[in-house]
Amino acid sequence: MIKHRFLLLSFFFCFTFLGAQVNSLSSSELLLQIKKLNTLGKVLYIAAHPDDENTRLLAYLANEKKFRTAYLSITRGDGGQNLIGKEQGAALGVLRTQELLAARKVDKAEQFFTRAVDFGYSKLAEETFVFWDRRSVLSDVVYIIRTFQPDVIICRFPTTGEGGHGHHTASALLAAEAFEAAADPKQFPEQLNETSVWKTKRLFWNTFNFGNTNTTSPQQLQIDVGVYNALLGKNYGEIASESRSCHKSQGFGVARQRGKNIEFFKQLKGDSVSKDPFEALSTSWNQLPGGEAIQNNLDQCIREFKVEAPEASVPLLVTIYKQIAALDETKPQVLYWKKQKLKELESILLSCAGLWLEVSCSDYKGLPGEEVNFTTQIIKRSDAPVSLNSLRFLKQNDTLCNLPLEQNQLYSFKRKETLSGELPYTSPYWLNRIAEQNYRALPEAPSPTQVDFQLDVGGLALSVQRDLIYKSTDPVKGEVYRPFEILPALTVNCKEKAVVFMNGNSKTLLFTIKANRAYLKGQLSVNTSEGWTCKIQHPEFLLEKSGDEVTVEVLVECGKNMKEGQLYAKVSCEGQNYNLEVQRIEYDHVPYQFILSPATVKLINTEVKTKAMNIAYIDGAGDEIPQALKQLGYEVTVLSDEQLSKSDLSVYPAIVTGVRAYNSNKRLQVHYPKLMDYVKSGGNLIVQYNTNNNLGQLKTNIGPYPFTISRDRVTDEKAQVKFSDAKLPVFSYPNTITTADFENWVQERGIYFATDIDSNYVAPLSMSDPGENPKNGSLIIGAYGKGNFVYTGLAFFRQLPAGVPGAYRLFVNLLHLPKH
Repeated sequence: MIKHRFLLLSFFFCFTFLGAQVNSLSSSELLLQIKKLNTLGKVLYIAAHPDDENTRLLAYLANEKKFRTAYLSITRGDGGQNLIGKEQGAALGVLRTQELLAARKVDKAEQFFTRAVDFGYSKLAEETFVFWDRRSVLSDVVYIIRTFQPDVIICRFPTTGEGGHGHHTASALLAAEAFEAAADPKQFPEQLNETSVWKTKRLFWNTFNFGNTNTTSPQQLQIDVGVYNALLGKNYGEIASESRSCHKSQGFGVARQRGKNIEFFKQLKGDSVSKDPFEALSTSWNQLPGGEAIQNNLDQCIREFKVEAPEASVPLLVTIYKQIAALDETKPQVLYWKKQKLKELESILLSCAGLWLEVSCSDYKGLPGEEVNFTTQIIKRSDAPVSLNSLRFLKQNDTLCNLPLEQNQLYSFKRKETLSGELPYTSPYWLNRIAEQNYRALPEAPSPTQVDFQLDVGGLALSVQRDLIYKSTDPVKGEVYRPFEILPALTVNCKEKAVVFMNGNSKTLLFTIKANRAYLKGQLSVNTSEGWTCKIQHPEFLLEKSGDEVTVEVLVECGKNMKEGQLYAKVSCEGQNYNLEVQRIEYDHVPYQFILSPATVKLINTEVKTKAMNIAYIDGAGDEIPQALKQLGYEVTVLSDEQLSKSDLSVYPAIVTGVRAYNSNKRLQVHYPKLMDYVKSGGNLIVQYNTNNNLGQLKTNIGPYPFTISRDRVTDEKAQVKFSDAKLPVFSYPNTITTADFENWVQERGIYFATDIDSNYVAPLSMSDPGENPKNGSLIIGAYGKGNFVYTGLAFFRQLPAGVPGAYRLFVNLLHLPKH
């Protein structure tokens, strides 16, 4: 544990994020970094989710004020929606973590998290703390404050609820409480073994003007963050746009803003200021004993910096490095800045010397205890004196080089090494509660596979690490990088995480076994909960090549009166058992990611009546509804734009649109007349939720009669549901729906309900969160001609993949609404 704590504290002083190879900076970027090296100030920004951060302010603080700046997101955004794919829950949290890291690479701030899980929308902080362990999350915030040691903390949201979302209010309450607790040695004293109490000087609320909520006022402190940075060639509105547009899963692409832009601040705690949140902060080296000489040398380095020859600064930067390294470590604040600035200065020296270092593997994956082939490369693109003294591969023995590097000469070293048999498999550390404590608050765990370069730069010995990566060449994308993965020899996946059995029937499940090395011979076995039985006719397999796959059929039979169960799969091979499945998360805007988790399948037996028919589906932003419907025996045809234009839609008794289909597919407004004709002729059109806000303005009709899509929602998944008329067909055919069908729903009842509903629609359901008036827009049905139009904000996109029986039964009834 001591080793992990040292690693964790060291990483808090790391200047770059994991997974990326550090490339040389341009001369203008280098000059900016040297100026930043000359500034000793720290700001921590706190909010609830990925995309809550004020990227304009972060960019300004990190690059104009040159403070060490970080964003603490209380959650990783696990409970949100996904505009670009099907990931939900933990997988969405992994994706949004990487989107935050991509944003920080743009605005140059750093990124931290707590252990809190985003469980979806909540309306009150009190509700939020029912799901979050307030004391544990507060402990994380206190730990980050004590370790990062900010001079100023800024909240995105107030403690009084104007932020709307209960998570937003909770984040501000945690920040205010942690502001005091971090300075109190009686609070979380166990942390003081590895850090120390810290008194932040001030706490502010960064007030806002969102939509109809304006919390700014002329009396508040103000900063113009719309200024232009000549070294970057952009103003901070432009940088903020690039940073915010990294949140692609949330549809947060925004236009570049130019010109004056005022940010407002209301002070909540700390010593009072009158003009500027940062007034009277001492941010020069002169505040530290021995810092005056460092300050003078850095001032000289900035004055004499040569844009066309940054290597000319290497000798003076080496002197500064040695001066910082010689500082007295007995004073905590000196030790803090010594660690931080040496790490920053290392990166600056490498770039000034024109150094580029990389370690690439011949395959994107490796196995514990197996050999890997990789190539280590280094090039010096300047005349600065640099020698490569030695290389240490994967924390094993050093290879002595004693090699003076020639200018612009690429050196390559091919190597074969055996990975440690103790290496853990790659997977997001926060999904493993044991590993979570080792890397507390960090965005990612450090890579366990690195090469150490022992360098001499201008007479200064530096130890520089580079992670193993995999790179390939794509004929369209060009050079493509991806992280190096540590995997088990075999993975076993079932396509469905929840399988629905209708009325006690049996089903054949398909398990895909994939080899991550050559020639693997074994067999699949499964265990189930009591009352369920499984048969595998051909469990044995042979996979001759790495990457080969085989599909094994498992017949699962439901016992009498069984409701739910679990299936556990494992593969036996060469005396080892493998029971992990892999879920890949692959997008071009972030590094490829994946999750390893136990290979389990949820088994649900429910009484649901269906009628065989072919359903058409129009894709939206991404959901698993088509797969869920196929489990019930329906044929599902996903309609392309060409099919929508040319096909005879009358062959489909029902057409379903995916979530946010009208937001993500602008062509649907073209097809509106044809879809309405389809309904008029007797078809059922079921439209799942869409948004009508800044994330997706709807400028088209959806239904035959008017209604408005609102932000109304019911977040309590246990909220009471009332029927307007239990005899309506939607509640009686082919399944009888009762309030029991709304039991065991997950995360929420529904979102983006209909309002301003035309009288031609029937609103058969009403529901509300505690203390609120009933809302009747979760489901509306309108008879039009011979058919039916349905709009529903009910969260079927969560309930069906989770195997909620009542949600299946209600959805089936929507498909079978009778003709008129």
